[in-house]
Amino acid sequence: MPAVHRVVALVRPPQSTFELGCVAEVFGIERRGVAVRYVFGVATEDPGPVATLAGYDMLVPDGLTALDRADTIVLPGWLPPGEPPSPAVVRTLRRAHDRGARVVSICSGAFALAHAGLLDGRRATTHWARAGELAERFPAVQVDPDVLYVDHGDVATSAGSGAGIDLCLHLVRADHGAGYAAQVARSMVMPPHREGGQLQFTAPPHPVQMDGSLAPLLEWTTARLDEPLTVEELAAHEGVSARTLARRFTDQLGASPGQWLLAQRITAARELLESTDLPLDAVARRVGLSSATNLRRRFLRALGTTPGAYRRAFRAAA
Repeated sequence: MPAVHRVVALVRPPQSTFELGCVAEVFGIERRGVAVRYVFGVATEDPGPVATLAGYDMLVPDGLTALDRADTIVLPGWLPPGEPPSPAVVRTLRRAHDRGARVVSICSGAFALAHAGLLDGRRATTHWARAGELAERFPAVQVDPDVLYVDHGDVATSAGSGAGIDLCLHLVRADHGAGYAAQVARSMVMPPHREGGQLQFTAPPHPVQMDGSLAPLLEWTTARLDEPLTVEELAAHEGVSARTLARRFTDQLGASPGQWLLAQRITAARELLESTDLPLDAVARRVGLSSATNLRRRFLRALGTTPGAYRRAFRAAA
């Protein structure tokens, strides 16, 4: 069994309760039928009451020394973003990174990482409304305002609020595989996971008419990934044109129907590679990719590795 991974959130007043809640929900909840792989804690520079944006204080007894024992440190926002972390916080973050801890930010937390120099020369993201400010304040950072999250392995950043859940679930997949992450997501009643390259839900330039939820179609489709479904078949099942379906996907998921469908096939293939010894041809057929050759090509393009190498790496880690 993998060793328990210690996650510590570094908070400061005024703390966003939602962004902290995203981290706590993914890493801090024991779930029936799901193996415990993480232990979660919260720390702050000055232990004691910490004011929140919700109008109440929370009591945080642990100081910065808690970060010295963390495998992953998460900054769930940093307000005001223009205020630099203290020298003690900067030293603690750099020391943790130097010893191999993973350092993660949600939304405005990217500003603290940038102040600490951990994003210099790297691609990063934050909430779309603050991306311009991040780029202006830190020209050495390659700010991408459109994506949900960016993961470099040792440092990761996410866009605003809900994208923090996407990043946290992505980190769970990286740590313990797609199968375990799916268990966690299902227990949270989360929709199918979103890849980091999907667009943020920025404010539209003019009001748009939001059509009905895609949730029933997504559920219907994910139950039939072994079938050679096409975008036209999805549109026919929904009773709309392919163009209307594409608009709904862009509005609600930030991706085209084809991109979303391929991402689900890749995710299903990862789960099969992790949990079974099925030949690649059989895996490809079960996820609707027709052949081992097509699976290898799609897998390599999506994940930068081959299905065989992925399976060997996962088995070795497990």
